[in-house]
Amino acid sequence: MVSREQEHSESQISSSSKAQQAPRSMRTIRSNAVETSFLDKMTEYEYALDAKLAELAKTEKPFAVTNSLEISQDFSEFSACSSDISGELQRLACACSVHQSPEESSKISQNEPDLDLEPWLGFLQTENLNSEILDSISPEDLQPAVMICIKGVKSPSPIVKRSAAAKLRVLAKNREENRALIAESGAIPALIPLLGSSDPWTQENAATALLNLSLNDENKLICTRNGAIKPLIHVLKTGTEVAKQNAACALLSLALVEQNVCSIGASGAIAPLVSLLMNGTNRGMKDSLTTLYKLCSIEVNKERAVNAGVVKPLLEFVSERRSGVAEKAMVVLSSLAGIEEGRSAIVEEGGMAVLVEAIEDGTSMKGKEFAVATLLQMCSDSVRNRGCLVREGAIPPLVALSQTGSARAKRKAEILLGYLREPRPEASARSR
Repeated sequence: MVSREQEHSESQISSSSKAQQAPRSMRTIRSNAVETSFLDKMTEYEYALDAKLAELAKTEKPFAVTNSLEISQDFSEFSACSSDISGELQRLACACSVHQSPEESSKISQNEPDLDLEPWLGFLQTENLNSEILDSISPEDLQPAVMICIKGVKSPSPIVKRSAAAKLRVLAKNREENRALIAESGAIPALIPLLGSSDPWTQENAATALLNLSLNDENKLICTRNGAIKPLIHVLKTGTEVAKQNAACALLSLALVEQNVCSIGASGAIAPLVSLLMNGTNRGMKDSLTTLYKLCSIEVNKERAVNAGVVKPLLEFVSERRSGVAEKAMVVLSSLAGIEEGRSAIVEEGGMAVLVEAIEDGTSMKGKEFAVATLLQMCSDSVRNRGCLVREGAIPPLVALSQTGSARAKRKAEILLGYLREPRPEASARSR
């Protein structure tokens, strides 16, 4: 069955082919002010580049890497982080063409005589890169492309910086070997300053390139040694929606090195992550929740999250049963219930009723399990919270869960019911 998007795309291709018999050349995006002889020379190099890539693709076997970052046994059931976690890389090489005028494109070749472009002349101006071909080429054969991109990142031209960062973003997308090669070539310290760029697309490309590079364990250390944490937090505050999402994912990747968890929180990441949670797209909310969960593995970051106002939006997600977000929110709430500040905030925001409703009417058994786990933490040492839970009508749904839930849910529901059945001090006093 053909989708509407496919039909629309096919009609566009059909109509455009009548007006243009040959494939679109890079010549169409260059300034008409450039001399024809120079354009002819550039085109020759581009054809040579395409031929070289095709030749290498025939001799190398395709290679693909799926790199999942497990957060915890429970949380990974809801989410996995990869080099394409936010889906932004579907636009991989389009950033250059969409945000770059023909006049800007011509300036790359006119104003950058310091770049040794041969034999990759035109690489930075290439509108689209065939990722399948790139994935088929060995890192050694891509070394010239990597080096020209790193030179471009260091260029004084904002246009070249933007394009070079976009290409590194693509080259680091899939292959572990490429990530290692790009980092060994010195790309990470060159990309980090671009996180402070006033050009949003340069900033976005740099953040995404660093996200992809950080999926390599050694590169995580290189990123932190070169001071990537605070610039990534800057992107989290100031970037495009995609840049914010990928900055959050890059911070998550760096937080998988345990000693970074505290420093990321201390550097101010929690508040902008909560802001992304409250104001971002559905994808941004998921990325923020995943990163917050990892950062809240230590008590000081839990306190920061509670002080930043994270409890209210988390409870709203659970109450609204927002698809793909409610269960993640429940997991973070369960983590925050591990500290006194978190338990108090949950009560103050009306969380007891929300959690009881999640046990009674929640659609996900895993969500019910986390809800009862959170309530168990709320009530284990608090007679007041036990009384509040009884008043919210928790006993019938807890009894039902103790009979029909998963093994873990049954066990936790039974323990919580035992707490609720214990006589309360005030009731004992009245009976005397």
